[in-house]
Amino acid sequence: MNNTKVRRTGIAVAAAVLLPFALAACSDSSSDTSAAPAATAGDSANTGEAPPADSVTADEPFGPACSGVPKEGAGSFDGMAEDPVATAASNNPALSTLVTAVKQAGLVDTLNNAENITVFAPTNAAFAKIPKADLDKVLADKAMLTKILTYHVVGQKLTPRQLDNGTFATLQKGMVTTKGSGEAYKVNGSASVVCGNVKTANANVYIIDTVLMPK
Repeated sequence: MNNTKVRRTGIAVAAAVLLPFALAACSDSSSDTSAAPAATAGDSANTGEAPPADSVTADEPFGPACSGVPKEGAGSFDGMAEDPVATAASNNPALSTLVTAVKQAGLVDTLNNAENITVFAPTNAAFAKIPKADLDKVLADKAMLTKILTYHVVGQKLTPRQLDNGTFATLQKGMVTTKGSGEAYKVNGSASVVCGNVKTANANVYIIDTVLMPK
């Protein structure tokens, strides 16, 4: 009987000693299990996957008219990036009327020597929307032509994101407004950007389908 009591007492003491360690082990095990998902989430955050599209600002030209830009040579995007804006525009056949107007107004050096500007550049088709008699009259009036052309120039380089909902002072001292997102932008509510974010040596160019008229 005494030996039996001793054995039972020993077992009870052993159980009492081992129980806390067993509980601690269980606690550590469940702690490891709950930590695993957090580690997995952290690992996936560092996989190098691209962020959502709306958080990325593209640095490439965009718009339907960009497909008409030459792939090589001075009139290509790479070629235009090496020249100041008036020279770069002269190498783009779609901007020949604008280049003629800039020369007529004596603004070639002004635009080429300016630093960090944005030019909203009307295409030949944009000028063609103006009745010929009116266009000829404007081209013959240097003061009026200068006023119109400098209204297309903003004294800072604008990124596409800045065009989402912006108002900017022009070299003509008037204001232009821009609205849109992604690859669809309007200037003054009427002119659409048909090829945007074109880089030249001293300017960002947004080619538009309508001539802007200052008030």
